[in-house]
Amino acid sequence: MPFWDALVWKSSISGSRVFFMSEAKLSLLSFKGKMKILHMTWIAFFLSFYVWFNHAPLMASIRDTMGLSGQQVKVILIMNVALTIPARVIIGMLVDKYGPRRMYSALLFISSFLCFAFAMSKNFEQLAITRFLLGFAGAGFVIGIRMVSEWFPAKEVGLAEGIYGGWGNFGSATAAMTLPLIMLFFGGDNAWRYAAGMTGILSLVFSVIYFFSVSDTPKGSTYFKPKKSGAMEITSPKDFFFYLLVNVPMCAALAVLAWKLGPANLGLLSATLTHTIYFVLTGIYAFQALRIYQINKHVFFETLPEIEQYKFKQVAIINLSYFVTFGSELAVVSMLPLFFLDTFGLSQTTAGLLAGSFSFTNLFARPLGGLLSDKAGRKRSLVFLLSGLSIGYFLMGQINASWPLSMAVLLTFSCAMLVTSGNGAVFAMVPLIKRRLTGQVAGMAGAYGNVGAVSFLTVLSFVSPQLFFFVIATAAILTLSIVLFFFEEPAGHMAEVLPDGTVKMIEVT
Repeated sequence: MPFWDALVWKSSISGSRVFFMSEAKLSLLSFKGKMKILHMTWIAFFLSFYVWFNHAPLMASIRDTMGLSGQQVKVILIMNVALTIPARVIIGMLVDKYGPRRMYSALLFISSFLCFAFAMSKNFEQLAITRFLLGFAGAGFVIGIRMVSEWFPAKEVGLAEGIYGGWGNFGSATAAMTLPLIMLFFGGDNAWRYAAGMTGILSLVFSVIYFFSVSDTPKGSTYFKPKKSGAMEITSPKDFFFYLLVNVPMCAALAVLAWKLGPANLGLLSATLTHTIYFVLTGIYAFQALRIYQINKHVFFETLPEIEQYKFKQVAIINLSYFVTFGSELAVVSMLPLFFLDTFGLSQTTAGLLAGSFSFTNLFARPLGGLLSDKAGRKRSLVFLLSGLSIGYFLMGQINASWPLSMAVLLTFSCAMLVTSGNGAVFAMVPLIKRRLTGQVAGMAGAYGNVGAVSFLTVLSFVSPQLFFFVIATAAILTLSIVLFFFEEPAGHMAEVLPDGTVKMIEVT
C-alpha cells in the first residue's frame, strides 16, 4: 500500500526561507529515510512501555515469593504511575533542548539499570522505590512525538504519530503475553527476577542501537529549540496566568496519590509523612510558578511580534482532551477485567482476555485517529470522536448482568475504538502548536493523561462501575463543549524564527 515520503525544496521570499512538503510514494514496509525513523522510534516507545509494565504480569509471583500483603501490592501499582506525571513534563523540556535521539537513548539506558535494581530487590521497600523510579520510563512517549514531527510533513504527521503511539503502546500488552512465558522457561522462585531483568537487557541494547541509527532531523533541516529552558514560553500576560492554572492539576494528582497512601485510606504513610508530601508539592508548585515568571516576565512589559505568538488555550484544550481520552483508557483498562468478572461471573482468565480488547485497539485505532485528523481536519475529527466516546461510555454505564455477554463485549470494543482513535487525534495536533515547543506540549498533554487516570480511578473508589462510566461520559461532554467553542483549527502555516533572524514557514494543513 502506498505510504508517504517528503520532498523538501527551498525558495526565497522577502529574505525569508520557506519550506514546503509534497507527497511521494513510499511503502510502510520500507526501512529507509523517515520510515526508518518511524520504525526505530516506535520500537523505542514499545520497549519503554515493555519495561514500564513489566511488573503487571509478574505480580502474582512477586507477591508470593516476597510475601507481600494486598495493601503492599496496591502500593506498588500506584507507585508505578506516580513519577510519570512530573517526568513527562521534565522530559518534554529536555527533549526540546537536547533532541530526541539523545533523550530516548538516555531514557532506555537509565531504565535498563532501574529494571536490574527492581529484579534484585530484597524487600518491599526496595520494590516500591525501584517501581517508583521506573515510572520514569513512562515518559518516553513524549520524546517520539517530537522525533516523528521533525521527519513528517504536517498533512501526514497525524497518521505517523498514530502509528508511533499505537504500535508503541502495545508494549504493555506484549509484556503481559510474553513475560509469563519467560518465567516458565527459567522456573523457580527467582523466575520473575530473570524475566524483569530480560526487559532491562533489551532496553540497554536498544539504547545503543537507537543512538547510532537515527538523527533528530532530516539532513539540512533546522532543529528548533526553546529560547529559554525551565518552563514553557508563553506570549501574553493572560496566557501567563492560564499557564499557572493549568499546572495545578499535575501537582494535585500527586497529592491525591499521597492521600490514597495516607492514614485516611491505605494507611501505609503516616500522617506526618503525608502532610510533608503535601508541603513539598506546594513548594514545587511555588518554585515552578517562579520559574515560569522568570522565563516569561518580558510579556508584561512588551508585546511580542505576531510571528512569535501562539495561543496557550490551544495547549490547555489539548491537555483536557487527553485527560479524557488516554486518562479514561488507563482507568478503564485497570478496572475492566474485574468488572466483567463480577458482572457476568466469568473466570479470571476469560474476563482478562475480553477486557484486553480495550487496549488491543491501540494497534490500529490510534493510527486511524491520526489519519482522520489529517484528512477531515483537526477540530472536526476531535469533535466527532469526543461525541462518540461520550455516547460509548454512557452506554457502558448501562451494562449489567441481564445483558448478553456478546453485546457487552461488542460495545466495549466499539467504545475502545473511539477512545484510542481520540488519543491519535489529540496528538496529531501537538506538533502544530509551536514547533520548538513540541516536546513540552507533548509532555504536558501526556502528563494530563496520567492525571486523568488518577482522577477517574479515585472516582471509582467511591462509586459503582456504572456511575464511574457516567462520570467519564460527563467529562467527555464538557470537554466536547470546550473544543466546540474555544479550540481553533491550526492556521495554514506555522512561523518559526531561525537563530540568524530569518523566518521559516512550516506547512500545517
